[in-house]
Amino acid sequence: MQPFRSDRILGFAALGFLIVGCFLVLRPFLSAVLWAAILATTVWPVFHWVDQRLPGWRNTSALLTTLATALVLVAPFIVVAVGLGSNVAELAAATRTLLEGGLPDAPQWLQDIPFVGERLHAYWQGFAHNGQRLVAELGQLVEPAKGLVLNGSRAIGMGVFHLMLSVLIVFFLFRDGEAVTAHLTAVLERLAGARGRRLLHLAHGTVGGVVYGIIGTALAQGVLAGIGFAVAGVPGALLLGLATFFLSAVPVGPPLIWGPAAFWLFQQGELGWAIFVAAWGFFVVSTVDNVLKPLIISRGASLPFILVLLGVLGGVLAFGFIGVFLGPTLLAVGYRLMTEWTAGLAEGMPRE
Repeated sequence: MQPFRSDRILGFAALGFLIVGCFLVLRPFLSAVLWAAILATTVWPVFHWVDQRLPGWRNTSALLTTLATALVLVAPFIVVAVGLGSNVAELAAATRTLLEGGLPDAPQWLQDIPFVGERLHAYWQGFAHNGQRLVAELGQLVEPAKGLVLNGSRAIGMGVFHLMLSVLIVFFLFRDGEAVTAHLTAVLERLAGARGRRLLHLAHGTVGGVVYGIIGTALAQGVLAGIGFAVAGVPGALLLGLATFFLSAVPVGPPLIWGPAAFWLFQQGELGWAIFVAAWGFFVVSTVDNVLKPLIISRGASLPFILVLLGVLGGVLAFGFIGVFLGPTLLAVGYRLMTEWTAGLAEGMPRE
């Protein structure tokens, strides 16, 4: 009996070392693997449609769907780059005018801000019509700006690498998706019994709900924001609408676009249009995010509205942007386990 127990202990220890070793090997690529799984889950209906029309050509179907997915991921960045390129001349001219002539006179309302208004007004006025002092002040920010640019370049480079790796993994998930799902289902059924398949289905529905909620909400916010900017006469309304679309995935992202736009209109003396843009952004654009996204996610996840909201916000704080997907998914699985467990306890309680 003792050798048998020793063999089992050694076997479990070897299995533990193997699991830890595999995790350490895959750890640098976990983000890419998770993104690939999310993309494959979301685009699977498209792949299934293509595969049905190309019977016997599964590799070709997977390749075509992967290329289409990559194009959809890259196309928005191309559009933004083209939009920025078309506005480079205007931005350069505005920057040159600012550096040569300095800031305009400080607005009067700045002085009326309680406690700090007079200091802010005096500080601003020191740079008014004084380009040399403004250039000297900005020169002190060159070194910190270099560090930010370097770190940003590294982050962008790693992001591009993980994106390319995710697209590569997506191809294999499309090609071997049924086999991967079967193995994953078998593992979950071995660990959780009959509820393993239900939990996998729940996770799939949650991820799909999150993706459709984010994309649908971002599209609605981008279109509505672009309409508001165009009506108010804000330059580059299309580009700002695209920026709103991208930032919609980040909590409190759209106000970073419509807030400065409203402030710019105010600086131009367009008080009415500034109020319109601020009201449009707060009551229309932001309301879409606060209502539509959790509503769509809660339907796909079968999760209460408040848990979806906490899952999205808490997931971002805990895991970064990918936490938008992980947070609601983990809460949905935990919520389902809790409800089944409490239902089992209720059935086992004696009736009076």
